[in-house]
Amino acid sequence: MKSLICAAVVALGSALPAAAQTKWDLPSGYGANTFQVQNLQQFAEGVDKATAGKLKITVHPNASLFKANEIKRAVQSAQVPAGEFILSGASNEAPIFGVDSIPFLATSYADSKRLDDASRPVLVKTLAAQGVKLLYTVPWPPQSLYSAKPVTALKDLRGTKMRAYNPATSHIASALGAQPVTIQLAELPAALATGGVDNFLTSSASGVDSKLHESVKYFYAVAAWLPRNAVVVNQKAFDSLDKAAQDAVLREAAAAEKRGWSISEQRDGEYLKELAAKGMKIDASADNLKKELRTLGEQMTADWVKTAGAEGKAVIDAFHAK
Repeated sequence: MKSLICAAVVALGSALPAAAQTKWDLPSGYGANTFQVQNLQQFAEGVDKATAGKLKITVHPNASLFKANEIKRAVQSAQVPAGEFILSGASNEAPIFGVDSIPFLATSYADSKRLDDASRPVLVKTLAAQGVKLLYTVPWPPQSLYSAKPVTALKDLRGTKMRAYNPATSHIASALGAQPVTIQLAELPAALATGGVDNFLTSSASGVDSKLHESVKYFYAVAAWLPRNAVVVNQKAFDSLDKAAQDAVLREAAAAEKRGWSISEQRDGEYLKELAAKGMKIDASADNLKKELRTLGEQMTADWVKTAGAEGKAVIDAFHAK
Protein backbone atom coordinates (compact mmCIF):
# COMPACT_ATOMS: atom_id res chain seq x y z
CA MET A 1 0.00 0.00 0.00
CA LYS A 2 2.82 2.40 0.91
CA SER A 3 4.48 1.76 -2.43
CA LEU A 4 1.23 2.51 -4.22
CA ILE A 5 0.82 5.78 -2.29
CA CYS A 6 4.41 6.77 -3.04
CA ALA A 7 3.94 5.99 -6.70
CA ALA A 8 0.82 8.12 -6.79
CA VAL A 9 2.61 11.02 -5.09
CA VAL A 10 5.49 10.79 -7.55
CA ALA A 11 3.08 10.68 -10.48
CA LEU A 12 1.21 13.69 -9.15
CA GLY A 13 4.42 15.60 -8.57
CA SER A 14 5.65 14.94 -12.10
CA ALA A 15 2.33 16.12 -13.49
CA LEU A 16 2.39 19.44 -11.68
CA PRO A 17 4.92 21.25 -13.93
CA ALA A 18 2.98 20.18 -17.03
CA ALA A 19 -0.26 21.46 -15.52
CA ALA A 20 1.40 24.79 -14.80
CA GLN A 21 2.75 25.10 -18.32
CA THR A 22 1.08 27.44 -20.83
CA LYS A 23 1.35 26.75 -24.55
CA TRP A 24 0.90 29.36 -27.26
CA ASP A 25 0.67 28.78 -31.01
CA LEU A 26 2.10 31.67 -33.04
CA PRO A 27 1.36 31.61 -36.79
CA SER A 28 3.31 33.56 -39.42
CA GLY A 29 2.67 33.91 -43.13
CA TYR A 30 6.39 33.79 -43.93
CA GLY A 31 8.80 30.94 -44.59
CA ALA A 32 11.01 29.37 -41.94
CA ASN A 33 14.06 30.57 -43.91
CA THR A 34 13.14 34.27 -43.60
CA PHE A 35 14.93 36.44 -41.06
CA GLN A 36 11.55 37.50 -39.67
CA VAL A 37 10.59 33.94 -38.73
CA GLN A 38 14.09 33.12 -37.53
CA ASN A 39 13.81 36.13 -35.23
CA LEU A 40 10.42 34.84 -34.10
CA GLN A 41 11.99 31.48 -33.26
CA GLN A 42 14.64 33.23 -31.16
CA PHE A 43 11.89 35.17 -29.40
CA ALA A 44 10.05 31.91 -28.61
CA GLU A 45 13.24 30.27 -27.36
CA GLY A 46 14.02 33.32 -25.24
CA VAL A 47 10.58 33.21 -23.61
CA ASP A 48 10.94 29.48 -22.94
CA LYS A 49 14.26 30.06 -21.19
CA ALA A 50 13.16 33.19 -19.33
CA THR A 51 10.07 31.46 -17.92
CA ALA A 52 11.90 28.19 -17.15
CA GLY A 53 9.61 26.38 -19.59
CA LYS A 54 6.36 27.68 -18.07
CA LEU A 55 5.41 29.41 -21.35
CA LYS A 56 6.04 27.46 -24.53
CA ILE A 57 5.53 29.26 -27.84
CA THR A 58 5.32 27.17 -31.01
CA VAL A 59 5.95 29.15 -34.21
CA HIS A 60 3.99 27.98 -37.28
CA PRO A 61 5.67 29.51 -40.39
CA ASN A 62 4.71 29.62 -44.06
CA ALA A 63 0.97 30.22 -43.50
CA SER A 64 0.68 26.61 -42.30
CA LEU A 65 -1.85 27.39 -39.56
CA PHE A 66 -3.63 30.41 -41.04
CA LYS A 67 -3.22 32.30 -44.30
CA ALA A 68 -1.18 35.49 -43.92
CA ASN A 69 -4.21 37.76 -44.22
CA GLU A 70 -6.15 35.72 -41.62
CA ILE A 71 -3.62 35.84 -38.79
CA LYS A 72 -4.54 39.18 -37.24
CA ARG A 73 -8.21 38.24 -37.09
CA ALA A 74 -7.30 34.86 -35.60
CA VAL A 75 -5.50 36.61 -32.74
CA GLN A 76 -8.37 39.08 -32.21
CA SER A 77 -10.91 36.24 -32.02
CA ALA A 78 -8.65 34.15 -29.75
CA GLN A 79 -8.36 31.31 -32.26
CA VAL A 80 -4.65 31.59 -31.46
CA PRO A 81 -3.02 33.49 -28.58
CA ALA A 82 -0.40 35.26 -30.71
CA GLY A 83 0.65 35.88 -34.29
CA GLU A 84 2.78 37.82 -36.77
CA PHE A 85 1.35 39.86 -39.64
CA ILE A 86 2.36 42.68 -41.94
CA LEU A 87 0.76 45.87 -40.62
CA SER A 88 -0.13 47.35 -43.99
CA GLY A 89 -2.23 44.29 -44.80
CA ALA A 90 -4.79 45.60 -42.29
CA SER A 91 -4.85 49.20 -43.49
CA ASN A 92 -8.47 48.89 -44.64
CA GLU A 93 -9.37 48.53 -40.95
CA ALA A 94 -7.62 51.69 -39.78
CA PRO A 95 -5.29 54.17 -41.52
CA ILE A 96 -2.52 53.77 -38.93
CA PHE A 97 -1.84 50.23 -40.15
CA GLY A 98 -0.83 51.62 -43.54
CA VAL A 99 1.31 54.60 -42.57
CA ASP A 100 4.58 52.74 -43.24
CA SER A 101 3.48 51.91 -46.80
CA ILE A 102 3.08 55.46 -48.03
CA PRO A 103 5.62 55.65 -50.88
CA PHE A 104 8.65 57.84 -50.14
CA LEU A 105 7.53 58.95 -46.71
CA ALA A 106 10.16 56.86 -44.91
CA THR A 107 12.74 55.36 -47.26
CA SER A 108 15.66 54.46 -44.98
CA TYR A 109 16.05 52.52 -41.75
CA ALA A 110 16.59 55.74 -39.81
CA ASP A 111 13.42 57.26 -41.30
CA SER A 112 11.50 54.05 -40.70
CA LYS A 113 12.50 54.02 -37.03
CA ARG A 114 11.38 57.63 -36.64
CA LEU A 115 8.05 56.77 -38.25
CA ASP A 116 7.73 53.73 -36.00
CA ASP A 117 8.30 55.91 -32.93
CA ALA A 118 5.89 58.59 -34.16
CA SER A 119 3.10 56.14 -34.98
CA ARG A 120 3.57 53.71 -32.08
CA PRO A 121 1.13 55.36 -29.61
CA VAL A 122 -1.72 55.37 -32.13
CA LEU A 123 -0.88 51.84 -33.28
CA VAL A 124 -0.89 50.52 -29.70
CA LYS A 125 -4.20 52.29 -28.98
CA THR A 126 -5.83 50.99 -32.17
CA LEU A 127 -4.79 47.39 -31.52
CA ALA A 128 -5.84 47.64 -27.87
CA ALA A 129 -9.37 48.64 -28.96
CA GLN A 130 -9.43 45.34 -30.88
CA GLY A 131 -8.35 43.31 -27.85
CA VAL A 132 -4.79 42.91 -29.12
CA LYS A 133 -1.47 43.84 -27.49
CA LEU A 134 1.52 44.86 -29.62
CA LEU A 135 4.72 43.05 -28.64
CA TYR A 136 7.14 44.35 -31.26
CA THR A 137 7.67 45.44 -34.86
CA VAL A 138 10.45 44.68 -37.35
CA PRO A 139 10.73 46.19 -40.85
CA TRP A 140 11.45 44.37 -44.04
CA PRO A 141 14.22 45.85 -46.20
CA PRO A 142 13.08 48.68 -48.51
CA GLN A 143 10.49 47.78 -51.12
CA SER A 144 11.94 47.89 -54.62
CA LEU A 145 10.69 47.05 -58.08
CA TYR A 146 11.19 43.63 -59.64
CA SER A 147 10.24 43.17 -63.27
CA ALA A 148 10.34 40.47 -65.91
CA LYS A 149 11.12 43.17 -68.50
CA PRO A 150 13.25 46.35 -68.40
CA VAL A 151 11.55 49.44 -66.93
CA THR A 152 12.90 52.89 -67.79
CA ALA A 153 9.85 54.88 -66.68
CA LEU A 154 6.62 54.17 -64.85
CA LYS A 155 4.73 54.29 -68.15
CA ASP A 156 6.38 50.96 -68.97
CA LEU A 157 4.19 49.36 -66.31
CA ARG A 158 0.91 50.29 -68.00
CA GLY A 159 -1.14 47.27 -68.95
CA THR A 160 1.04 44.86 -66.98
CA LYS A 161 -0.07 42.61 -64.13
CA MET A 162 1.35 44.00 -60.90
CA ARG A 163 1.31 42.03 -57.68
CA ALA A 164 -0.51 43.68 -54.77
CA TYR A 165 -0.36 42.58 -51.14
CA ASN A 166 -2.08 45.48 -49.37
CA PRO A 167 -4.33 48.45 -50.21
CA ALA A 168 -1.33 50.71 -50.88
CA THR A 169 0.16 48.42 -53.53
CA SER A 170 -3.27 47.97 -55.12
CA HIS A 171 -3.61 51.75 -55.30
CA ILE A 172 -0.11 52.16 -56.77
CA ALA A 173 -0.78 49.54 -59.45
CA SER A 174 -4.03 51.22 -60.46
CA ALA A 175 -2.41 54.68 -60.44
CA LEU A 176 0.30 53.41 -62.78
CA GLY A 177 -2.21 51.88 -65.19
CA ALA A 178 -1.29 48.32 -64.21
CA GLN A 179 -3.68 45.59 -63.17
CA PRO A 180 -3.37 44.85 -59.43
CA VAL A 181 -3.26 41.13 -58.70
CA THR A 182 -3.56 40.16 -55.03
CA ILE A 183 -0.93 37.53 -54.31
CA GLN A 184 0.59 36.68 -50.95
CA LEU A 185 4.35 36.18 -50.82
CA ALA A 186 4.13 32.41 -50.38
CA GLU A 187 2.16 32.20 -53.66
CA LEU A 188 4.36 34.56 -55.69
CA PRO A 189 6.83 32.05 -57.21
CA ALA A 190 3.96 29.95 -58.58
CA ALA A 191 2.24 33.05 -59.98
CA LEU A 192 5.44 34.10 -61.73
CA ALA A 193 5.93 30.63 -63.17
CA THR A 194 2.46 30.67 -64.72
CA GLY A 195 2.57 34.26 -65.99
CA GLY A 196 0.07 35.46 -63.39
CA VAL A 197 2.17 38.53 -62.59
CA ASP A 198 4.75 40.64 -64.49
CA ASN A 199 6.22 42.90 -61.81
CA PHE A 200 5.93 43.76 -58.15
CA LEU A 201 7.31 45.78 -55.26
CA THR A 202 8.97 43.74 -52.54
CA SER A 203 12.17 43.58 -50.52
CA SER A 204 15.60 42.18 -51.30
CA ALA A 205 14.92 39.63 -48.55
CA SER A 206 11.86 38.29 -50.33
CA GLY A 207 13.82 38.15 -53.57
CA VAL A 208 16.38 35.82 -52.05
CA ASP A 209 14.10 33.82 -49.76
CA SER A 210 11.58 33.07 -52.52
CA LYS A 211 14.22 32.64 -55.28
CA LEU A 212 12.52 35.32 -57.36
CA HIS A 213 15.67 35.67 -59.48
CA GLU A 214 14.60 32.46 -61.20
CA SER A 215 11.59 34.22 -62.74
CA VAL A 216 12.46 37.93 -63.01
CA LYS A 217 15.77 39.47 -64.02
CA TYR A 218 15.43 43.21 -63.36
CA PHE A 219 15.67 44.89 -59.95
CA TYR A 220 15.24 48.63 -59.44
CA ALA A 221 16.25 49.87 -55.98
CA VAL A 222 13.56 52.51 -55.64
CA ALA A 223 13.36 51.97 -51.84
CA ALA A 224 9.74 53.08 -51.79
CA TRP A 225 9.03 52.19 -48.14
CA LEU A 226 9.95 49.75 -45.38
CA PRO A 227 6.85 47.76 -44.35
CA ARG A 228 6.81 46.47 -40.79
CA ASN A 229 5.72 43.11 -39.47
CA ALA A 230 4.03 43.19 -36.09
CA VAL A 231 4.05 40.43 -33.49
CA VAL A 232 0.94 40.63 -31.35
CA VAL A 233 -0.84 38.74 -28.59
CA ASN A 234 -4.48 38.49 -27.62
CA GLN A 235 -4.83 40.77 -24.60
CA LYS A 236 -6.79 38.21 -22.55
CA ALA A 237 -4.14 35.57 -23.26
CA PHE A 238 -1.45 37.97 -22.08
CA ASP A 239 -3.46 38.94 -18.99
CA SER A 240 -3.84 35.26 -18.06
CA LEU A 241 -0.08 34.98 -17.52
CA ASP A 242 1.40 35.65 -14.12
CA LYS A 243 3.39 38.85 -13.64
CA ALA A 244 6.77 37.13 -13.99
CA ALA A 245 5.77 35.55 -17.30
CA GLN A 246 4.34 38.83 -18.60
CA ASP A 247 7.57 40.63 -17.77
CA ALA A 248 9.58 37.87 -19.48
CA VAL A 249 7.49 38.16 -22.66
CA LEU A 250 7.92 41.93 -22.76
CA ARG A 251 11.70 41.71 -22.17
CA GLU A 252 12.13 39.12 -24.92
CA ALA A 253 9.88 41.15 -27.24
CA ALA A 254 12.06 44.24 -26.73
CA ALA A 255 15.15 42.15 -27.45
CA ALA A 256 13.55 40.68 -30.58
CA GLU A 257 12.64 44.15 -31.85
CA LYS A 258 16.17 45.48 -31.38
CA ARG A 259 17.68 42.35 -32.93
CA GLY A 260 15.22 42.29 -35.83
CA TRP A 261 15.81 45.91 -36.89
CA SER A 262 19.56 45.34 -36.85
CA ILE A 263 19.38 42.08 -38.81
CA SER A 264 17.03 43.59 -41.40
CA GLU A 265 19.45 46.40 -42.22
CA GLN A 266 22.47 44.12 -42.27
CA ARG A 267 20.81 41.53 -44.48
CA ASP A 268 19.57 44.06 -47.04
CA GLY A 269 23.11 44.64 -48.36
CA GLU A 270 23.85 40.92 -48.30
CA TYR A 271 20.65 40.09 -50.17
CA LEU A 272 21.40 42.62 -52.93
CA LYS A 273 24.83 41.08 -53.47
CA GLU A 274 23.28 37.64 -53.63
CA LEU A 275 20.65 38.69 -56.16
CA ALA A 276 23.37 40.16 -58.37
CA ALA A 277 25.39 36.94 -58.04
CA LYS A 278 22.30 34.98 -59.13
CA GLY A 279 22.18 36.96 -62.37
CA MET A 280 19.73 39.75 -61.63
CA LYS A 281 20.42 43.11 -63.25
CA ILE A 282 20.54 45.55 -60.30
CA ASP A 283 19.86 49.25 -60.85
CA ALA A 284 20.99 50.69 -57.52
CA SER A 285 20.08 54.29 -58.35
CA ALA A 286 16.80 54.04 -60.33
CA ASP A 287 16.76 57.85 -60.19
CA ASN A 288 14.08 58.40 -62.84
CA LEU A 289 11.71 55.87 -61.27
CA LYS A 290 12.32 57.37 -57.81
CA LYS A 291 11.45 60.83 -59.06
CA GLU A 292 8.18 59.64 -60.58
CA LEU A 293 7.27 57.58 -57.54
CA ARG A 294 8.07 60.46 -55.18
CA THR A 295 5.40 62.55 -56.87
CA LEU A 296 2.93 59.72 -56.40
CA GLY A 297 4.06 59.41 -52.78
CA GLU A 298 3.38 63.07 -52.01
CA GLN A 299 -0.16 62.67 -53.25
CA MET A 300 -0.64 59.42 -51.30
CA THR A 301 0.66 61.09 -48.12
CA ALA A 302 -1.88 63.89 -48.53
CA ASP A 303 -4.62 61.35 -49.20
CA TRP A 304 -3.62 59.34 -46.13
CA VAL A 305 -3.75 62.40 -43.88
CA LYS A 306 -7.24 63.23 -45.17
CA THR A 307 -8.39 59.72 -44.33
CA ALA A 308 -6.61 59.54 -40.97
CA GLY A 309 -7.77 62.96 -39.82
CA ALA A 310 -6.23 64.99 -37.01
CA GLU A 311 -4.71 61.92 -35.39
CA GLY A 312 -2.97 60.98 -38.63
CA LYS A 313 -1.74 64.51 -39.23
CA ALA A 314 -0.24 64.49 -35.73
CA VAL A 315 1.68 61.30 -36.60
CA ILE A 316 3.10 62.80 -39.80
CA ASP A 317 3.95 66.05 -38.01
CA ALA A 318 5.72 64.11 -35.24
CA PHE A 319 7.65 62.13 -37.85
CA HIS A 320 8.87 65.28 -39.61
CA ALA A 321 9.70 66.97 -36.30
CA LYS A 322 12.05 64.23 -35.11
